[in-house]
Amino acid sequence: MKAETSTKFETPEAGCCESCCSPAEPREAKTETGSSSVFETSKKWIAPVTSFLMLMTGLGLDHLWPASFFEGLLRLGWYLAAYIPVARSVLKKGYTLLKNGDVFTEFTLMGIATIGAFLIGEYPEGVAVMLFYTVGELFQENAVSRAKKNIRSLLDVRADTAHLEENGSVRTTDPRSISPGNTIQVKPGEKVPLDGELLSETGTFNTSALTGESMPRISVKGESVLSGMINQDALIRLRVTKPYEESAISKILELIQNASSRKAKTEQFIRRFSRVYTPAVTFLAALLVLVPWFFTDPYVFSDWLYRGLVFLVISCPCALVISIPLGYFGGIGAASKNGILFKGANYLDLMPSVNTVVIDKTGTLTEGKFSVERVVPANGTGSWLFLAAAAEKNSSHPVAKAVTAWAEQELGENLPAIQSMNEVSGLGVIARVDGKTVIAGNSRLLERENIIIPDEIQNGESTITCVAVDGMYKGYIAIADTIKPDAVRAVQELKENGVRQIVILSGDKSAVVQKVAKELGIETAYGDLYPDQKVQRLEELMGKDGNVVAFAGDGINDAPSLALSDVGIAMGAMGSDAAIESADVVIQTDQPSKIATAMKIGRATKNIVWQNIVMALGVKGAILALGAIGMATLWGAVFADVGVALLAVLNAVRVQKMKF
Repeated sequence: MKAETSTKFETPEAGCCESCCSPAEPREAKTETGSSSVFETSKKWIAPVTSFLMLMTGLGLDHLWPASFFEGLLRLGWYLAAYIPVARSVLKKGYTLLKNGDVFTEFTLMGIATIGAFLIGEYPEGVAVMLFYTVGELFQENAVSRAKKNIRSLLDVRADTAHLEENGSVRTTDPRSISPGNTIQVKPGEKVPLDGELLSETGTFNTSALTGESMPRISVKGESVLSGMINQDALIRLRVTKPYEESAISKILELIQNASSRKAKTEQFIRRFSRVYTPAVTFLAALLVLVPWFFTDPYVFSDWLYRGLVFLVISCPCALVISIPLGYFGGIGAASKNGILFKGANYLDLMPSVNTVVIDKTGTLTEGKFSVERVVPANGTGSWLFLAAAAEKNSSHPVAKAVTAWAEQELGENLPAIQSMNEVSGLGVIARVDGKTVIAGNSRLLERENIIIPDEIQNGESTITCVAVDGMYKGYIAIADTIKPDAVRAVQELKENGVRQIVILSGDKSAVVQKVAKELGIETAYGDLYPDQKVQRLEELMGKDGNVVAFAGDGINDAPSLALSDVGIAMGAMGSDAAIESADVVIQTDQPSKIATAMKIGRATKNIVWQNIVMALGVKGAILALGAIGMATLWGAVFADVGVALLAVLNAVRVQKMKF
């Protein structure tokens, strides 16, 4: 069963770097100005710079310009003064965690190692360990901040103000205060603050923040415009359709923020590993100090304590605990940049393993923008069209919308009043219009109601809406839909990325589905499926050994399949709210080829994560062995620890720079 989406933000686990493990902050969090940010960054470097200058002076007095006065308590005091600025925050954090029962953390490891160095007289090395650890943390924090800033720049596109038309005038207000039904204006160059219906004749929009596409979108009167788009042309007017909290960009931001709370298996393993690893190496360090007393003669406690301290410094798991969550965070950001929203790192981790892709036809492989191709009455009259269009008017199905739009435009008359309407999922509608019972839907709906229809409807290769009034068949409407230009490329790229089976499951006529499958080169396709039959077919595929199944769809009737599959992928631009809510991945561009792109990003992220694991464990293992036999110093240990951590962090953020 899939994990439920959580809206909580996780706090960093004890023992990991707080700046690196926390998810992206909500937009409402207070942001710094450029000058204050620079000031805060500069303040962080005061302590390390002070310690560095004092350390260099002390080393100079020890080795370059030996001075007789620089010894005893004065020498100890000097190095303590160099140690305290960088050690204070680390020791404080370690003490706080220790009081809370969390003994084995990087802070306590650094505290034990450096205090131990002072106890055996290795003052410069004690200062150096803490200094380089602190500098490494600052560099890591900077790398993480850049990664978060890159993601925030993709998502921080919500407008702070909106221009509300009210009582013949326009006033600027907070978009949160505007309700559906209100009319707003958007000036050229401004972000659209709320989802709405375009009232102006046309509008040109930059949609890159939502979809990753560089080409502008041209919309016409009556079409939907989403928050986060940027108006590139003249002043436009919109009728608001959703409140601020439910707008497209708000949902995207929420998805990205919540994604970091759903951990990948690798990430979960490393967290569990660190909880065992840190106590284990601490115990081994203690054994390294004590066991030689039984076998070594003479036993020099300070020498073996030094080796134990080296062992502790090297063992710090910071590189793993920081870089692996950051790797997945970077992958989620790279996907967002490409118009793909992952609801969790666990789905990003699973995408490369997908070997079976099941796809809905309408709106996923085809445009889903239907138009009436022809009307075929049963008895030579088309008066029933008004009744059919009225019955379909309140349906959300693309075919129903096409019928209603065509009737209103071509027939040029107001549609009759509707008394009631029942939408039968996957089949059509049954409504009371002007006191008559009107059935409009596919052939299976009419057959279910025991209405006889012509054979040509059963065998044709067009999408058909059949109409019956008061139990009598009246005719049918043939609907045209076109395959997306991107669909052929999508099938090819899926096969290139290791997908061994592609299956179409659709509620449309089998003849139509087979025609589309043939054109796209897909061998397996099923039509005439109810939503529960789609689920049944999907379960059969998921039941086969070794199958990892992704399902891609956009309609309300796809929601059960999206929820059931290993990875549910919703087409976000045209998809229903139910489909988007049930899915694990949302494709904002409605391009099926983005499924393959998601697999590439998942594979690149997984590769980087495992590179970090192998590098960190490999280097640490080698230095630990050298430290145990006395061939590594505290200087080398801290350089190895900080260096590996920095390399792992830089490798983790690399995925955001890749082209997919």
